[in-house]
Amino acid sequence: MASNGCMDVVGGQVRARRKALRIDQETLASLAGVSRKTVSEIERGKATIRLDVLVAVLDALGLTLEVRDAL
Repeated sequence: MASNGCMDVVGGQVRARRKALRIDQETLASLAGVSRKTVSEIERGKATIRLDVLVAVLDALGLTLEVRDAL
């Protein structure tokens, strides 16, 4: 499945934060209420992750999603 640049960036940030916190994908999945496969897909930049699922994972890591004007 193809990924896109935006989700590649988000996935990289999720992975970096998870590693900085020294937790594995299974632990993050448990904290966020999602599957380990979902965490893996986010970290790989899969583009079909639902927004509410992404926000749950970010919240579990202490991260937020910010929408900015592209101008």
